[in-house]
Amino acid sequence: RMCISSLPFFKGFEKDFVDTLQKWKKVFDSSDPQTITFPGGKYGGDLTGLRRMCILRCLRRDKIMAAMSNFVVNEMEQKFVEPPVFDLKACYEDSDSVTPLIFVLSSGSDPMKDLLMLADSMGMSDKLKAIALGQGQGVAATKMMESGQANGDWVCLQNCHLSISWMPELERLCEETVKEKTDGDYRLWLTSMPSPAFPTAVLQNGVKMTKEPPKGMRANLKSNYVKMSDDAIWCTSKPEKYSKLLFALCFFHATVVERKKYGPLGWNIPYTFNETDLDITQSQLFTYVDQFDEVPYQVMQQLASVVNYGGRITDDKDMRTSDIIVADFMCEKALADDYKFSASGLYYSFKGDEDNIHQSYLDYIDSLPIEAEPEVFGMHSNASITCDMNDADNNFKIIVSLQPRAAGGAGMSREDIIYNIADEMEAKVSPPWDIEAVGMLYPVSYNECLNTVLIQEGQRFNKLTVAIRHSLPQLKKALKGLVVLSAELESMGNNLFNQFVPANWTKVAYPSLKGLGPWFSDYMARIKFVNDWIEEGAPPVFWISGFFFPQGFMTAVLQNHARRYTMPIDTVSFSHQMKEELASELTTKPKDGCYIDGLFLEGARWSKQEESLVDPRPKELFSPMCVIQLKPEQFLETPSEGIYRSPVYKVLTRTGTLSTTGHSTNFVFWLNIPSNKPTIYRNSLVSETNAQVKFCDNSEWIKGGVACFCALKY
Repeated sequence: RMCISSLPFFKGFEKDFVDTLQKWKKVFDSSDPQTITFPGGKYGGDLTGLRRMCILRCLRRDKIMAAMSNFVVNEMEQKFVEPPVFDLKACYEDSDSVTPLIFVLSSGSDPMKDLLMLADSMGMSDKLKAIALGQGQGVAATKMMESGQANGDWVCLQNCHLSISWMPELERLCEETVKEKTDGDYRLWLTSMPSPAFPTAVLQNGVKMTKEPPKGMRANLKSNYVKMSDDAIWCTSKPEKYSKLLFALCFFHATVVERKKYGPLGWNIPYTFNETDLDITQSQLFTYVDQFDEVPYQVMQQLASVVNYGGRITDDKDMRTSDIIVADFMCEKALADDYKFSASGLYYSFKGDEDNIHQSYLDYIDSLPIEAEPEVFGMHSNASITCDMNDADNNFKIIVSLQPRAAGGAGMSREDIIYNIADEMEAKVSPPWDIEAVGMLYPVSYNECLNTVLIQEGQRFNKLTVAIRHSLPQLKKALKGLVVLSAELESMGNNLFNQFVPANWTKVAYPSLKGLGPWFSDYMARIKFVNDWIEEGAPPVFWISGFFFPQGFMTAVLQNHARRYTMPIDTVSFSHQMKEELASELTTKPKDGCYIDGLFLEGARWSKQEESLVDPRPKELFSPMCVIQLKPEQFLETPSEGIYRSPVYKVLTRTGTLSTTGHSTNFVFWLNIPSNKPTIYRNSLVSETNAQVKFCDNSEWIKGGVACFCALKY
């Protein structure tokens, strides 16, 4: 049911939608649905911007942010959707010796370079004093401020958010600064990430600035090249080679920075790559091109991917991505004029005009699209939909959190809505299992380790079930005024109303990104999976997504095999066989190992016809994976070709922490999926093996961010 039809203007929208379904399908399939005319007289040309967005929210959530921008432009002005030009000198002119200048830091931006350039242009380079705050730096910072006030220095205190305990002292020093006792040239520059510990008085009295990193491939490339000159590009003893590799390096920098906008599809963790990383790598490139007859490309790849940029990377799957990307740019092929950086050929290794080298590169950069398509990053076009939907979901989450808590009109009150949700859930939740009785049915056995897995899963689900069954009645009583509405119960009520999973449930639950409704349906499905196992015995196909701890289940399968054939378990590992049959068609267990089902692919899909990974269908963001047989084998040989090593995660965030069991809270295992794409060989990762070996893999799927998941967001 479309909730939009409950609004007065859209009454009967469901019927009108069905009657003109083919016309609405054209809106759904359109590349710019936010600008085209909707079908039907009532919903056609005269529809207001807000009402258009309501319909768009139902049909194409990925385009809602573009529709919001259009709405702001139409109702207000263009300037409200465009960031202002960063003018540090104008900010300086707005300040005086008692007014601090505050850089509000954002991910990927580094204002120090701009500050150094301003100091140089104003003859203050020798009087700029900077210190990075942290443990034990408070005394030095205090002395620097006192000395600067007397001598007219510029004092820059970096990363104030890392020195929370010293912030009261900073506030006191700023309050005691008076013009009569301070040199007129003195300026206090502060940099800080948004932090509740930052002194409010300092913030209110200061000049606030923020510098967003350039957005888009073209903007990123231009921001780097506009600062260069002919002499900076056409230099070294091999200027033609250097200029080519410099452009490739800048393109690599723009690529790794811009991948972040795609969320976990780009990088598992949003790293703060910035211009400092580029500057260091550029200076190393200058040295190697100038001083070596042959450029050591392997060394440059290592320096860029492992040291300079890789120094920020903490996830080994991201390190794999970085290694693959840098190999496309820091290579001898980049010297060729026809070398393409993207499949479309729109981005390529440009050869500048020797007589006007700087301007020729700027002209080429200006010819590039403002918004780069995902193909430049090696991703499918669906990646832009994922990116836009994530932006929309984050904004709607903020909007929902800001809505008033008092219900208006003649409908149900907020309390009634929360009560009904809690009452409906409570009626569906079954009692916890009697673990002692389950243990008698499935006793601990040397030859059947899955019994232990079942008991442990039952204990984990019981903990969650008890939390749900205890809190829901308590909340209902609190809404009726029978018990005190504690902070935890109030938060729980707010979450139920906003369709979020309450925090007192998530802390004892499995990882999940689902909203309340899908989460509860998923919980009921998991309970049924375990309950059917208890009542009917182990299933022929295991729903891998239904486990709290799937790694424990897989270890138990390996242990069963090792004990059956009397093998050391550390010599046994899984081979992966893709099955043609559906889960419902497999009615008996395999002789060795197990069948698993329930995985989803992002960035690609499995083709039964080709028996390979293939590109996803348009607008199909996720596709179900086939049934897989995990078959234990002793001394399993590593595949040498024709596979993609796909990471398998529990949820879409792709990030996790190392738990007390030694396993990740999100990453599950590596899955070898057959692929007909060209094979490459790469270094092994920490999560694969401790040995230094080479694994075959596929660069196209790595750059595309292809991975498997046990659960989605919906």
